[in-house]
Amino acid sequence: MLQRTRLWLRRLTVLLVTMLIVLLALRIAMTERGPDLQLWHTWLPDELSDSQMDQDSWSDYLANEQKIFADMKLNVTDKLPDDNPETFNRYAEKSPVYPAHFATNWNRSYKLLPAGKPRGAVVLLHGLTDSPYSLRHFAANYQQKGYVVVAIRLPGHGTVPAALTQVEWEDWMAATRLAMREAHRSIPAGAPLQIMGFSNGGALAMKYALDALDDASLPAPNRLILISPMIGVSSYARYAGLAGLPSLLPAFARSAWLSILPEFNPFKYNSFPVKAARQSWLLTSALQSQLHRDSTNNTLSKLPPILTFQSVADATVSTPAVVRGLYNLLPANGSELVLFDINRSVKLSPLMRSTALHAVEHLLPPAPRTYTTTIVTNVSPHNSAAVAQITAAGSTEITQLPLGLSFPADVYSLSHVALPFPLSDSLYGRTPAPPNEFGVSFGSLTPRGERSVLMVSLDMLMRQTSNPFWPWMVQRVNQTLN
Repeated sequence: MLQRTRLWLRRLTVLLVTMLIVLLALRIAMTERGPDLQLWHTWLPDELSDSQMDQDSWSDYLANEQKIFADMKLNVTDKLPDDNPETFNRYAEKSPVYPAHFATNWNRSYKLLPAGKPRGAVVLLHGLTDSPYSLRHFAANYQQKGYVVVAIRLPGHGTVPAALTQVEWEDWMAATRLAMREAHRSIPAGAPLQIMGFSNGGALAMKYALDALDDASLPAPNRLILISPMIGVSSYARYAGLAGLPSLLPAFARSAWLSILPEFNPFKYNSFPVKAARQSWLLTSALQSQLHRDSTNNTLSKLPPILTFQSVADATVSTPAVVRGLYNLLPANGSELVLFDINRSVKLSPLMRSTALHAVEHLLPPAPRTYTTTIVTNVSPHNSAAVAQITAAGSTEITQLPLGLSFPADVYSLSHVALPFPLSDSLYGRTPAPPNEFGVSFGSLTPRGERSVLMVSLDMLMRQTSNPFWPWMVQRVNQTLN
């Protein structure tokens, strides 16, 4: 019997090893057919370590950032051939999308001061592969409302995609702590301190708030604003590191990347390394463990109120994780979850998946709930006008509030990336004002043609990238300032 068990174990081991070898061979074959790596996939900037950031000041961080951008010009931009100045390449100095030529290079960290005495401060945390550009409209609003704004460029971002092959999620947390120290230092004692996080920045904001419950030395926020927060990601990200194993051999360096694409966006990477996916999973895993532990220990009762905006259709983060892994654990502390429903008046409804059509009813537990829920949806299935259906915490009654806004006729849902951008955003808006301020206006493109012509997928160009309900959304944020 023992001998037979050993025999089966050996066979199983041989089978698993064979499958692993086959999968790695397929991975190598797929990546070797892809495009070649460019300078921005190989040159590595010298970011500060997490221990350095915990000791450094805001000015120290900006000084190192300045050095990184200077080094990037020398090692990437200045080494590119100058034979096609019209190419949409963010690293080519004569390209229309070269960020350093814009009035503001939104890849960099920035701090905004209000006109008079600060009423409070807010820290803005952008998403993975993103830059401080993504929350700039909220930054301007906070500044107008009398708030100091600290928007930090998280390590590995805003420079070259290769930077994400060396960064750890702990580095992002250290940068978050640095930004919160600077924001706290900039306001009078007792003034409100908020933290707003988009996508991966939402996970960092949430993690920081939990850390502050256990560490009195961390300035505690009095309010969290989360936009499409990365509370959970796909299970594939957990094993993403395996996809990069062949890259340990220099000949197969391309396998360290899940996608290698042209870098035509001035403020966001298109290429995506394996390690970035792995780090996002590690961050959300640590966050979820901490949330469940603090829920068991009743520590979450000390959390400040959380206001979250989330699309029910999100292909980047897990919307169910936002509900079940965060909100269903919260005590009754004044938190609110805003869900943007699909457009039920669009003529594509018969082509929609059942999971999308019934997303809202499957996501939320039955009322009453410990948190307020607001669902932005159609007045009726035949009307594009939008209403907010509000169920207050502890109540089962639904209040319907007309928004004076409508779903665009050709938009069947919002997306993960759409929420922080108004329709007027020059880069991502449907009605950019002014257009092409940053060399291109992606939100107004309506490409049509054959599939094999473009270097990128139509999915990338046709994804909804701005929010028709942004004016109402910013009003909801402003209500938290009172």
